[in-house]
Amino acid sequence: MNLNRRHFLGAGALAVPALAGGSAVAGAQPETPAPQQAQAHPGRVLTGAEQLAAQGWRSFAGRKLGVLSNPTGVLLNGDHIVDSMVAAGVKPVAAFGPEHGFRGSAQAGGSEGDYTDPRTDVPVYDAYGVDATKLASLFTKAGVDTVVFDIADVGARFYTYIWSLYTAMVAAAQVKAAFVVLDRPNPIGGRAAGPLLDPKFSSGIGKKAIVQQHGMTVGELARFFAEEFLPAEGVKLERLDVVQVRGWQRDTLFAQTGLNWVLPSPNMPTPDTALVYPGTGMFEGTVFSEGRGTTRPFEIIGAPGLDWSWREKLEDLALPGARFREIYFVPTFSKFVNQTCGGVQVSVDDPRAFDAIRTAVAMLVTAKALHPDVFAWRPDNYIDKLSGSDRLRTMVDAGAGVDEVTGAWRAELAEFDRKRRRYLLYR
Repeated sequence: MNLNRRHFLGAGALAVPALAGGSAVAGAQPETPAPQQAQAHPGRVLTGAEQLAAQGWRSFAGRKLGVLSNPTGVLLNGDHIVDSMVAAGVKPVAAFGPEHGFRGSAQAGGSEGDYTDPRTDVPVYDAYGVDATKLASLFTKAGVDTVVFDIADVGARFYTYIWSLYTAMVAAAQVKAAFVVLDRPNPIGGRAAGPLLDPKFSSGIGKKAIVQQHGMTVGELARFFAEEFLPAEGVKLERLDVVQVRGWQRDTLFAQTGLNWVLPSPNMPTPDTALVYPGTGMFEGTVFSEGRGTTRPFEIIGAPGLDWSWREKLEDLALPGARFREIYFVPTFSKFVNQTCGGVQVSVDDPRAFDAIRTAVAMLVTAKALHPDVFAWRPDNYIDKLSGSDRLRTMVDAGAGVDEVTGAWRAELAEFDRKRRRYLLYR
């Protein structure tokens, strides 16, 4: 198996002409020239979905498609891929919704349940929180022979979509369905950062040992998962294909792609949110508000009783690429509803220099030092699931500084970075 290829050929896979972007779908018919090829505009990348839509989805003709997607599975013209497939006469047998649902109407930790999509008449199954065995049974119930994954990730281990990807891969292997990833850019680029998950702390927000900011596209993660983790599950995909993004490089941030930002979840309103999220998402593991119930979640952090001293201390640290503004806010839901909170708003003035996780560690360390009467971890130690072990919590509690905390994972990060290289598709 040549891992430098853009797709994997499993046992019994058919050698067929490549899809746009360089991948092939098992069992697809040889293609004739498309009447209109997708063209990337200057400064705009071209997603995997865009390329297949330009060919009328003909590569999927005759397949029994199960599409795992959400509102981010969208084309440049605003059409969702399932709507586009149905309009082209390639109707999926089912769609599957992750956290927040297939159409994206649910809040954090929620989903939309099972229903028939009123626009397309496609049956929709709730895939959030189900294990691989249950999802495999849903694939069988729907008659799926090819699973298509198209969801935009934001690059953090504790964002659940990549674990929906993993579960779907295991389930597809169990029912011997082909698996196709329509790749999209990682909006925060391709740099890996942060601690590695300790398997003893695996959960729905981190099932396998990857670092906190993985720096990979979902297509690259699928390749990594297939080789590094699926064998331990006792399964192997019949076929894994990745339809690559055109025009994206590892150092390209979302603002440079020319794509339209579609909220991946209700509390991820802008690309700026995604930049800080791999770090400030850890505040979900504290009693502080992570800004839910404001217009800038994960950029606004605070609690009742905080004052300007936190902002002043953080500015004194001169953290690369980060700026802090003193702020007072009243959340409309989640923590501290209708209570005035003090805190900071994090902004990124140099994305190339900014380190979301180091910045958040500095915020945690200084918050505990300045406001020991206010700062605390959530009683259930949810921070351990977010950070991947109890190390961060115990080190901060013991008074460790920022350099000591972030230095503790330097070796494991370097090893992960080395291991992932053979699965990368973009330079």
